[in-house]
Amino acid sequence: MKRSIKKVAVLGSGVMGSRIACHFAGVGVQVLLLDMVPKEATESTNAAARNKLVNDALQSAIKSNPSPVYTKDVAKRISTGNFTDNMKEIAQCDWIIEVVVERLDIKQLIFTEVEKYRKPGTLISSNTSGIPIHMMLEGRSDDFKKHFCGTHFFNPPRYLRLLEIIPTPHTDPEIVDFLMHYGDLTLGKTTVLCKDTPAFIANRIGVFGMMAIFGLVEKMGLTIDEIDALTGPIIGRPKSATFRTADVVGIDTLVKVAKGVAENCPNDEQRALFEIPSWLQKVVENNWLGDKTGQGFFKKIKGAGGEKEIQVLNLKTLEYEARKKPKFATVEAAKPIDDLKQRLKALCTGMDKAGDFYRHFHYGLFSYIAHRIPEIADELFRVDDAMMAGFGWEIGAFESWDVLGVPGTTDKMKKAGYAVPAWIDEMLASGVTSFYKVEQGKRYCYDVASKSYKALPGGDAFIVMKHFEHQTVWKNSACRTYHLGDDVLGLEWSTKMGSIGGEVLEGIQQSIALAESKYKGLVIANDTLNFSAGANVGMIFMLAIEQEYDELDMAIRLFQNTMMRARYSSVPVVVAPHALTLGGACELSLHSDKVCAAAETYIGLVELGVGLIPGGGGTKEFVLRAADEMHEDEPETITLKNRFLTIATAKVATSAQEAYGLGILRKGQDEIIMNQSRRVAAAKRSVMELFEAGYTMPAQRKDVKVLGRSALGALLSGIHAMNTGGYATDHDALVAKKLAYVMCGGDLSEPTLVSEQYLLDLEREAFLSLTGERKTLERLQSVLKSGRPVRN
Repeated sequence: MKRSIKKVAVLGSGVMGSRIACHFAGVGVQVLLLDMVPKEATESTNAAARNKLVNDALQSAIKSNPSPVYTKDVAKRISTGNFTDNMKEIAQCDWIIEVVVERLDIKQLIFTEVEKYRKPGTLISSNTSGIPIHMMLEGRSDDFKKHFCGTHFFNPPRYLRLLEIIPTPHTDPEIVDFLMHYGDLTLGKTTVLCKDTPAFIANRIGVFGMMAIFGLVEKMGLTIDEIDALTGPIIGRPKSATFRTADVVGIDTLVKVAKGVAENCPNDEQRALFEIPSWLQKVVENNWLGDKTGQGFFKKIKGAGGEKEIQVLNLKTLEYEARKKPKFATVEAAKPIDDLKQRLKALCTGMDKAGDFYRHFHYGLFSYIAHRIPEIADELFRVDDAMMAGFGWEIGAFESWDVLGVPGTTDKMKKAGYAVPAWIDEMLASGVTSFYKVEQGKRYCYDVASKSYKALPGGDAFIVMKHFEHQTVWKNSACRTYHLGDDVLGLEWSTKMGSIGGEVLEGIQQSIALAESKYKGLVIANDTLNFSAGANVGMIFMLAIEQEYDELDMAIRLFQNTMMRARYSSVPVVVAPHALTLGGACELSLHSDKVCAAAETYIGLVELGVGLIPGGGGTKEFVLRAADEMHEDEPETITLKNRFLTIATAKVATSAQEAYGLGILRKGQDEIIMNQSRRVAAAKRSVMELFEAGYTMPAQRKDVKVLGRSALGALLSGIHAMNTGGYATDHDALVAKKLAYVMCGGDLSEPTLVSEQYLLDLEREAFLSLTGERKTLERLQSVLKSGRPVRN
């Protein structure tokens, strides 16, 4: 179906509408954002007054944190107006999205107006989160019905990847196919086909999970702090866990969805669970709705010393009290287990209160999702996709059941009083013991209707590295190198926060050597939460604190040599980063032949944050790029200064798009992949294209222009001003001076052409000298203790 989306109309500029508009603008689409004329301006002829509501909403969205836009200039693609004066402009749009208040009568009024101006064939959809989609079609034309669908974005639309597509019986199947594909490829979403049932998929399962936990709170006598400790990252869920998530979303919103399910799903076997407990009803009556009212399950207060303090609600007394850090033996034993699947197994076999909670929690969840097939979806993988993309789960519910073992867990569920539907028993009786399986790099899911496995949609567009374990060609304790097919290798590593140490450097070197021996090239990527937080800070700290400077020098040389190996090999090396890509991971990206970055890639050289300079070739590469970017019509120092400031302020791009502006990604060479799940396939395709275009190894540069004293003086003057003005500490100034020295090529009397190796040697010497500084060691130690990545 040949359909192009050049302009979108978003009707409603509230929290969701304004942010949906920003996301469309972010992917390059022109947007018309409309809302009501304010009551006080209904008689006015002043456009600014009549558009005040929509304009204020858009500005508020753009200024919000986290930002709904990839770069601030995308707002230029959004034009605003009001329903009265500008509805006629929807005739120029290819897709009209309704995002007004959740009232059927108001939505129908909007659609009546839309019918007057919408050109036939234009897509029309609603972002409703709960109103049945088919109920909106009363009185609508056949063409409207044919092109109408539910498109439920999750908030915030830029960051939550779920887009639920909910057709009606009237929706043209080609429209459904287009929206599924467009949402995936262009909007970067995990598009999930849903049935038109109350709360659709993600909210139905997500709210059930929260209500089930509320039930366990009463049954097991657990506190809010205990529940949030048990249901956060330890089980692969967001840090906000359960009660903090409710505060963020709005407790009234949660209650509304739960009541909606209870009222509209009379045949739901767990309908009673959606009844609002008395303590939760009291919280709503008190207007303790979460962040929107300043207090919910948590409340911020000022402590005795004036510092901010967070209190937690005691659900028995409904009074706020100091937080207590809970400890469970099962959780403490599982924390050191990095692999989530192995950690889940350990948690669910615990013999304390935590272990009991995990068993009841998972048994209830498994029973519920199994009973929802085929009510809310025909394919069970859609449930997992929805929960991972919409609620930030690292692992889906059916996949979790696989991890714990379907036959054994099902037996335990039955003994504990949790029922399973007949199709589960039939599946197990037929000899099928898992919902998912991987064969020849492709993932298959059990299909209930046909009672057989079917390949997941998407095929080769969604490559998951670990699915090629059967084609492992090399490995060590940290890395795996796979044959991804078509003579392309793929390297991934599994270290804490993706840190790059000796074994990872060995993996990169070995993988490039293997690729050069008989393959077309190499893809470097992974499927963890973050690509990499950079070099192994612990190793640097230990060598520095023990003053093992020879070993530290060798380690830095190895890092530099590995980066240069990535740049200067006889086969193309393509890196596909996502999320955090800091320090050494950024340096690896800088030295690759091409970067296929996820749109949500947060990349930068952050070493200044711990009192060091980029020592793996990052400083050298910025000097090289600055030299290549210098223009005759502007002072040479301007380009270098901009590059210097990017490193000196440890600036991190808040999106891949922003990384172009920082000079980390290269326009015309590197590529942004909107859907993170498509990165590896795009990188593999790039390797093949580079190879087939006759890729040859580039020659190391010996013509890098450095400016010497002419630029060094200006940079040192700026550093001195920052230091004396109190904007930089003495240590910050010291590090900045070392950086300036390297970036100017040293204390040269005049601009000179130097080699890359010359700059690498300067970079390494400066890095080594800074590891002996007390303040640097203190900062390194602080990062290690916090367990968080180095940031600016």
